[in-house]
Order: sequence, then structure tokens, then C-alpha cells
Amino acid sequence: MRIKVLPLLFAFVAVFSFQAFAGSEGEKDLNAGNVIFSHISDAHSWHIFDYTDKQGHEHAVAISLPVILINDGHVDVFMSKHFGHGEHQHPYRGYALRGGGLEREEIICVDEAGNPTGTKPIDLSITKTSAAIMIAVLLLIVILLSVKNMYVKRGVKAPHGALQGLVEYFVVFVRDDIARPMIGEKKYERYLPYLLTLFFFIFFCNCLGLIPFFPAGANITGNIAVTAILAFITFFITNFSGNRHYWKDIFNTPGVPAWLKIFPLMPLVEVVGVFTKPIVLMIRLFANMTAGHIVILGFIILIFILGNTVWMAGGVSVLSVLFSVFISALECLVAYIQAFVFTMLTALYIGMAVEEPEHAAE
Repeated sequence: MRIKVLPLLFAFVAVFSFQAFAGSEGEKDLNAGNVIFSHISDAHSWHIFDYTDKQGHEHAVAISLPVILINDGHVDVFMSKHFGHGEHQHPYRGYALRGGGLEREEIICVDEAGNPTGTKPIDLSITKTSAAIMIAVLLLIVILLSVKNMYVKRGVKAPHGALQGLVEYFVVFVRDDIARPMIGEKKYERYLPYLLTLFFFIFFCNCLGLIPFFPAGANITGNIAVTAILAFITFFITNFSGNRHYWKDIFNTPGVPAWLKIFPLMPLVEVVGVFTKPIVLMIRLFANMTAGHIVILGFIILIFILGNTVWMAGGVSVLSVLFSVFISALECLVAYIQAFVFTMLTALYIGMAVEEPEHAAE
């Protein structure tokens, strides 16, 4: 009997997520909003789970990350473990960690008594999202270099193994179905490396975010700072690649009545459009990935919200895990679709910027 691996993987992810919640929230008053947003937001440490010892004391298992602060011209570097964790946080070296959950986590300056001084240092810390990006990039480099070595050894033969076949499929897909039709046969090769990097990075980070345990589990593309940087790079490449025809159409839009050009309504709309395109890219990726994580966590947390009795807890657990498996499968599709849409729109914007006028092409 052939075993279907993918459904079992989804079920494992959902059950592991359930156990992680149960270990950290089992006997405490549950604040659903704090729990959900603490799992999807950025932090100065990488929380794994909580456990209670025989004496009833709760302990957090978390990976401490470097804290790098610039305050009054001097640099302070230490590990985030000195702040403590959860309800046991305390000041360190004149700094305190505030927020978390529904509030954005930040480091503030405090006096000797632990009271805020009203100032904040410049925070250059390696946060959970930063560490996850480094891990994702490192894994991507290892994967792609291993595939490259396969081609060096085997030449241009048919792909050997699932990994080489999958990477080749994505490379050919981005080249033939995104770059060529959107940018054009003559110019697509110049931008293909960026489009491939964009697609692989977004898709890989999206997939890592669906795995609920370290070194995965971080909501990388659900962080608006990450999507903003990706959108800014696209904005930079698009507008610096723009030819004379591209800028002429912005300030002298063809086919528009003359009075709209004199009143500069259309040029104003076109200029605004130049800046709204990357904003749309940024928000679409951020919103879709964040919403997916919230839905999955919401189904899991229903177990603890409605599980006041044994019979209700059992019924809700089964339904929540089933729904979580379904949403996890859907999120795998969304992870691919969002990488495709971001890359496709980037190629479309670049293609519009480098497009030659029709009479010149003829």
C-alpha cells in the first residue's frame, strides 16, 4: 500500500503546533491575541517552548540573540538572555525590553530604579526575523550550490533526483513563463538573476514559515520590513532601468486630452503610480502570509478557548487539527502563488520600464 507522505507531513505540523501551544499555555489564563501575535511578530529572542518543573516553576526554552544598541555615541553589545523572558523580564545595563504580543517589542532606556527615561537607543540587534533570514539564505546557498555541482558532474543530462528536478523546474518556469514574456526576448537575460533570486528567496522563506519548530517557524515574509526592502529593490531597479520612452509616457501620456496634460492631472497620476506599485507589492505579500499564519494559529488556539470540558476539548481538538491540516496545505499553495505573483509583477514593471516604442521596434 502506497503511503501518501504529504498529508502525513501536514498532520505532523498541526499536531506539533498543538503540542507547542499545550506546553506553553496549558494551565494559564489564555490571551488569544497575545499568543497569536507573539508567534508571528519579531522578537529579540527565539522562543521555542515553556515547561513547568516539579516545583511548579515555569521556565522558558529560548535561543538568545545578540542585542546591539547605540546610545549617546557608544555601542552596547550583549545577549538578549540578560533581559529574562516573559513575565520574568528585568532591566540590564540601563536598558529594558518592553512590549510583545499585541504590542511591538522594543528596547528603551531606564534609570537605576527601572523607570523609563523617555529615550530609546538605536537598535541594530539581530532579531528573530534577522536570524531566520540568515538561516534561510544559508540553506538556499547550500541547496543551490549542491544542484550546481550536480550539473558540473553530470552535464546537461536529465535531472537526477527530486531536488535537482524541482530547482530546474523553477528556473525554467521563471525564465520561460515570467521573464521572457514580461520583459522581452532581447533584454530578459539581464534581469533573470534578480528574478530567480527573488522567487527562490520568497518561496523558500514562505515554506520555512509553515514549519513550526526551530530553525524554521519564523514569519519572515509576514514582516513588513522585509517585504518593504524587497519592494524597494524592485522600485530601484525598475526606475533606474527606465528608458526615455518610459519617462516620456509618465510626463506626456499618449492618448490623453491636451487639457489633462496642461492641468497636469495625468502626469500627477502617473507619478503617484510609480510609488504605489512597490507599495502594492509590499502589502500584498505581507498581508497574505500574515493572514495565513493567523488563521492556522486561530484554529489551534480554539482548542484551549473552547476546551473547558473533556468532551468539548476532544471534539474541538479533532476539528481544529483537521482545519489546521487543510489550511496548512492551502498555505503551501499560497507560498508558491505569492512568490510567483511578486516575481511576475516585478518582471512586468521592469518590462514596462525597458519597453521600446512600437515604431522603433518595427
